[in-house]
Amino acid sequence: MKKIVVVNNTKDWDFEFNNESVEVIDSKSYLTKAHFSEMKEVRIFNLCRNSKYQSTGYYVSLLAEARGHKVIPSITSIQDFNSSQLIKSLSEELDESIQKSLKNIKSPNFTLSVYFGKNTAKQHSNIAKSFYNLFQAPLMRVEFEFKKKWILKSVKLIGLSDISADHKPFVIKFANEYFSKKRYDAAKVTKTIYDLAILVNSNEKDPPSNPGAIKKMVEAAERMGFYVELIDKNDFNRLPEFDALFIRETTSVNHHTYRFSRKAAAEGLIVLDDPTSILRCTNKVYLAELLSRHKISIPKTLIIHKDNVDEVETYLGLPCVLKKPDSSFSVGVVKAKTSEDLRKTLAEMLQTSDLIIGQEYLFTEYDWRIGILNQEVIYACKYHMAKGHWQIYDWSNNADENYGGVETIPLEEVPSAVIEVSLKAANLIGNGLYGVDAKYDNEKVYIIEINDNPSIDSSYEDRLLGDALYDNIMADFKRRLDESKKGNERRK
Repeated sequence: MKKIVVVNNTKDWDFEFNNESVEVIDSKSYLTKAHFSEMKEVRIFNLCRNSKYQSTGYYVSLLAEARGHKVIPSITSIQDFNSSQLIKSLSEELDESIQKSLKNIKSPNFTLSVYFGKNTAKQHSNIAKSFYNLFQAPLMRVEFEFKKKWILKSVKLIGLSDISADHKPFVIKFANEYFSKKRYDAAKVTKTIYDLAILVNSNEKDPPSNPGAIKKMVEAAERMGFYVELIDKNDFNRLPEFDALFIRETTSVNHHTYRFSRKAAAEGLIVLDDPTSILRCTNKVYLAELLSRHKISIPKTLIIHKDNVDEVETYLGLPCVLKKPDSSFSVGVVKAKTSEDLRKTLAEMLQTSDLIIGQEYLFTEYDWRIGILNQEVIYACKYHMAKGHWQIYDWSNNADENYGGVETIPLEEVPSAVIEVSLKAANLIGNGLYGVDAKYDNEKVYIIEINDNPSIDSSYEDRLLGDALYDNIMADFKRRLDESKKGNERRK
């Protein structure tokens, strides 16, 4: 992918720059010459000194997006610089880092210059990186004011002409490092067809994919011809750099995973799982209503609220299962064994949610997990209950193995009814990646849950298919990306 740096005037680019893979042009040429308008597979770095609404810099990013060029900063990032509400939000979100970084500053005001994600002073390197990751702008200036503590006043884009003479040697060094990173290495990029980001959380206790699976995903994507990078929650504003996002962190609506999915979709990335799937799958109230309306069998279910708590025991019997609407991996799911358990648990749950899901208790030694991608089954497992427990996960047990065994089953050995009903249920959500949990009593299939972002762990879900499972997933990403690319070309 060709890389172009756009500046107001090429005379501003008086750096001793040693990366021949980067072309430097003036903004007028980029905006007016047909040659640049017709180029494909281009990455634009907008270093214009003014990016206010309808300025030259603003139009560079705006037209870059219209032309299908990858641009940094994106027009969304430029708009973010003008949002006072966002600035206030960032001040709260980064407060701890800001106070730590500026604790030794004695003056009442401080200006932090961020050049290609770095600052000239080592002690401010972390906060500089944070601001770069949030705004994804190569050159910016952050203003702080001390009022009992450090307060973020403003974040502004700057141009090359705004860089002081004593900072230029640092900027030259940072620029060379920035464009020489593997991410922007010309030899590497020209061999890849798409850029894939995989969102992970190294601190998550039970992530949807273990390190072995993540490694295999990366290898499969690279075999497919992708450039792959593992990102985390601090890389939110880097999303425009990529063509696709694969979320491998437990999702939730009031969480950065949903914000990542939502932004990726808005930026035109192919994303698994998409925000609609997250919204639908993470809410048990929605799923209960959806499955019932489409006459898909589920355990006897009651949507509980403060006015019908007295009906629960009569309708569901005891024991019964109570679920918070946004529960996942068995967290927020409780079995009420007695009337006292029921009253106590409902009182606690209804303090944080107006609606609770109640279901009859159906015991089986294992649940079926059917993995589905693009409305096709890609794996099947038996998830056995944790030892001495009624669920797959036993969160009351602090032992290393707090979950039951996973048995991977050849698709031809899975009861056809389980496959059929699971597919029907998942297809109501969309064409993403889902894990359908079902119970089967040799007569009837009951759908328990439809999970977005299902578990795909090395040595478990991939036990039969091995690398082929990961190849299937990445092939689907490529199919989606190819179709999106063709659609964009037809619209031009």
